[in-house]
Parts: sequence; structure tokens; C-alpha cells
Amino acid sequence: MSSPTGPVSGLPVRMPRPRQPGRHRRPEPLAAPEGAPSLVLAVPGTPSAATRSLAEEVVSIARSELPGLDARIGYLDGDDSEFPTLQTVLTRAAEERAARYEQAVAAGMDVQEPDGPVAVVVPLLAGPDSALLRQVRQAVMESRVAADLTDVLGPHPLLAEALHVRLSEAGLARADRARLFTVATAADGIILASVGGDEAVQAAGITGMLLAARLAVPVMAAALDQEGSIAAVAEQLRSSGSQQLALAPYLIGPELEPGLLEAAAEEAGCAAAEALGPYPAIGKLALAKYTTALGIAPPQPQGAPAR
Repeated sequence: MSSPTGPVSGLPVRMPRPRQPGRHRRPEPLAAPEGAPSLVLAVPGTPSAATRSLAEEVVSIARSELPGLDARIGYLDGDDSEFPTLQTVLTRAAEERAARYEQAVAAGMDVQEPDGPVAVVVPLLAGPDSALLRQVRQAVMESRVAADLTDVLGPHPLLAEALHVRLSEAGLARADRARLFTVATAADGIILASVGGDEAVQAAGITGMLLAARLAVPVMAAALDQEGSIAAVAEQLRSSGSQQLALAPYLIGPELEPGLLEAAAEEAGCAAAEALGPYPAIGKLALAKYTTALGIAPPQPQGAPAR
């Protein structure tokens, strides 16, 4: 306790820390604006407990980066019970916004009628997949809700970092080239596996160049969903001198059909790393897509430099 003249019984009083002056002061923390649209994560693939856990971790990361964020999860192939569909999540967000406005008016508050998008839909995809993106757009249209749809998360340096981490976790790459140790199973050629056809392969190739710079080994993109693509790229890498290959999925996980990655690794005759999963960069990139769409973007997440 304290009195107007000072602390009682000699107890210290916690005083607010003065704001640091000058250009090196810490920026004020960003928070979601009052009444901001919801961030709705559009999750592809067959829903499961693992998929839900992954999506919840991604939105948890986004919420931690932007306090007050209303983040929700909609499944492209949901069942509207355990796994709500994207269309249902958008409809519910619109209904809740309308209800809040009506309650405020009934309470005599001077509030403006809601305007602008109800939600910003962010596809949980590292790279473009025309079939899945068409499904997202269809769900948004059928919901009849005003919603903005962002691009996919990649390419981005943070995804190259995430791929590097997943390869090192599998013992297929050094965690840090600057450290004086070796990894006996480190690959000297990486197949960057994508889903979504030629467009996805081209987009993955951009991140692949960033990964190659980090690892100092050749990286080539290939399509998991095109017959012979993985084997052809594996042969090309071996012909150019790579002897120990590794398969790195340029995929978050839910969009990956069961058994597809294992079959591709067997086809290429090499080991495979895990999919990107709920790597922290995924949540940060999803949030960056949301804030950019609203024009409230904080500094864009930067990739760590190659080491």
C-alpha cells in the first residue's frame, strides 16, 4: 500500500518506466484495431486431430504477435460439427459482428454500422495450388460474406529457414555451417517437393534458391503430384555429382495426402525430412498476410541470414 506522500511502512513503489527517447527506443506494441476483421485460417486436406492441433498452434502464434486478434479456423473439407467448414466460420463471423452492432445500438451507444470486410482469409499453404485455392474462393463466394482472400504464405526467406531446420532435425543437414562439426548423413543435394503442379514447382524454386544459399548444396524443386517428377529431379541431381540426396517437403502438412511423401522418398531412393508443420514462421507469415491486407502491417518478418 502507499499514501499520497509515499510508500507505507517503507515498502517500495513500482514506478512506470520512462519511455526511452530517441530513434533507438522500442516501438509501441501493435494491437488489433477495435472491430478489426477476423483472421480466418483456411485449412486444406482431410481434417484430423493432428491437423486441428497444427492449425491451433499457427493461430496461437499469430495471436501472440498481435494482441486482440480474432483468429479462427475453417476447414475446406470440414463436417460442420467437430471441424467447421470455411463457409460456416465466415457466416458465423458475420452474424456475430451484426449482433454486436445491434446490441450496441440497443444499449444507446453511438456506434457506426460495420463496414468493410468481415474477415481476411489466409490459405494455410506454403505455395500455390490452383485446385485448393479454387476451393477456398468457392467457399468464400458461397458464404455471401464480405471477405478478403490473401496469397499463399510463400515464397519467403523464413520458409527457407524452416526447411533448413526440418532437414537438420532429420540429420540431413548441418544446423550451422559456421560450427566445426560434421553430420555424417548430411545431404549433398536436396529435392524440394511441392504439390500443385508446375506453378507450385516454380514458386518452390524461389525458396529453393534461398535454401541452397543456406546449405551450399544444389536444391531442385519437383512435384509430388506429377508422375515421374521426383525421380527425374533425383536423376538430374545425381548426374550433376550429388550422391546423397534428401527430400524436403515444401508443404505445411494438411495438404499432403497420406503416404505420398514416403512413396516419393522411396522413388528417389533417399531419406525425407518432415513437413514444415507449425514452425513459428508459419504463424508469423499468416499474420503478415492479414495485416498487409488491412493496411496495418507491422515490419514484415525477416528471414535469418544464411549461416
